[in-house]
Amino acid sequence: MPVPLVLVHGNPESPGVWGPLIAALGRDDAVALSPPGFGVPASDDFSATVEGYREWLAARLEQFREPVDLVGHDWGGAHVVQLAMTRPDLIRSWASDALGLFDPDYVWHPRAQVWQREGAGEASVKEIFGGTLAQRLEVVGALGMTGPAAERVAAGMDDGMGQAVLSLLRSAVQPVMADAGRGLAKARQRPGLALIALADVDRASGTPAQHRSAGEAAGAEIAELADVGHWWPVTHPHPVARALTAFWSRVDGEGAGRSM
Repeated sequence: MPVPLVLVHGNPESPGVWGPLIAALGRDDAVALSPPGFGVPASDDFSATVEGYREWLAARLEQFREPVDLVGHDWGGAHVVQLAMTRPDLIRSWASDALGLFDPDYVWHPRAQVWQREGAGEASVKEIFGGTLAQRLEVVGALGMTGPAAERVAAGMDDGMGQAVLSLLRSAVQPVMADAGRGLAKARQRPGLALIALADVDRASGTPAQHRSAGEAAGAEIAELADVGHWWPVTHPHPVARALTAFWSRVDGEGAGRSM
């Protein structure tokens, strides 16, 4: 039986974002987890914070009978790194495209800085997440997502997601992420892969140099993906599928070597 594959998406996404990658991998057994507020409602008592999402992911992975191969995109990638640093017992390997967030010099992108401000943030999420489906489709298209997966993303955007965005981003005001990044060496306990989308024009999760630096601190392999943009689960699944497959093959080899 293959090692369980668990996928964690980010903002403003829902689990349907993974459809193209799952198809490219040929892994119809993959499990896509939805962070509360992003594809599933958040309960009234859920803490939509950096720490709250880390604890949520750990609790979900504890439900698996064996360690998993964990892959995260955008904020999901940040949750994956946090989990790799704190609960390596729950994973066999991890892969993230958000390591740049943990670089000491990372600066939040302009939209995130708006969300982190009282008043301005509320107005922004009302505009982005509170519009009609047609308006949300325009937002998703402006981000660079297209096709059926993008339509599912737009359909999942709602006021609850907007509130989760505000709570999460406000819990991550610097130096929160830089402080977390001081523990990156703890992620070395399991094989890791830093996915660097070189065509990510907005550099929302960091510059290529920041991704490389944080990836090296975490002991991760580096996969630089030419012509791949930020929304690769929808727009560029095949290069990422190849990078992941090659990475897992090497992890398989290391495991076989240890068992001899």
